[in-house]
Amino acid sequence: MDDDENPIFALKVAVNQEQNVAKMIEGKVKTNNLKIYAVLAPETLKGYVFIEASDKGAVEEAIQGLRNVRGILEGKIAFDEISHFLEAKPSVTGLTKGDIVELIAGPFKGEKAKIIRVDKGKEELTVELLEAMVPIPVTVKGDYVRIIEKKS
Repeated sequence: MDDDENPIFALKVAVNQEQNVAKMIEGKVKTNNLKIYAVLAPETLKGYVFIEASDKGAVEEAIQGLRNVRGILEGKIAFDEISHFLEAKPSVTGLTKGDIVELIAGPFKGEKAKIIRVDKGKEELTVELLEAMVPIPVTVKGDYVRIIEKKS
């Protein structure tokens, strides 16, 4: 991809409104047939939305009248600066056998459990529920847990 052909612009937006702004821009692009090719609102970067567009005028037209947009940052963003936001990170990274986690989704939501096996290939964990009368191993997706206590 040539950055000169499709520059990337950064928008300053209200914190925790990044997804809403991205969806509103997407709607405007579809209805007004604007020359905007991509909109990125990274979860790990609060207060910013990145837009790949033909020129700054297309971005200005897309954000016109949107409530939570604070403005366009001066200059263009190099693709290399934001490419790390596009890399998928495995959900089981940093989890090890013996860690105590809380299940945040699924039928056992709210239960505390101890990790007994980590399957990085499938991004699954086998956990043992701590409050259960009988220790039963349960396999859950890696993004269904939140770490509470790391094994010392």
